[in-house]
Amino acid sequence: MATNPTRAVGGEQPEDPEDLLPPHSVLNLEEYLEMHAAVGHRTRYEILYRLVHGGDMSPKELEEEIEIDDSTLHYHLNKLLDVGLVERRQRTERGQDGLYTYYRATVFGEVTLTEGVDELIRGEWDFEAMYDSSVNS
Repeated sequence: MATNPTRAVGGEQPEDPEDLLPPHSVLNLEEYLEMHAAVGHRTRYEILYRLVHGGDMSPKELEEEIEIDDSTLHYHLNKLLDVGLVERRQRTERGQDGLYTYYRATVFGEVTLTEGVDELIRGEWDFEAMYDSSVNS
């Protein structure tokens, strides 16, 4: 467990990575790592991507978009739910009986995607442009 809650100052990194977290962090380091591990699977990344960039979606909409079967979708949705990247919501639709279930990305899901994997992919475009020898400066 971290004992010295300090942030990196002047380029120095703390000895214990957990010391990067604020003193009253909402999550611990293991929980952050579990989030990143969960989004490291192609199907879960794609589910999260669709929810972040496309908005709330029902299981049926996700199945059609990603072209996977119901049981596979729910297996991966449960993983994303367990680590807090996605939340399940229910509402009543006008003119329909029962509840309509849909999923949406949490704030952690959105940040993990847009500031994580998506940012790495965007960075590759910058890297390619910086080092492309076929482009004359």
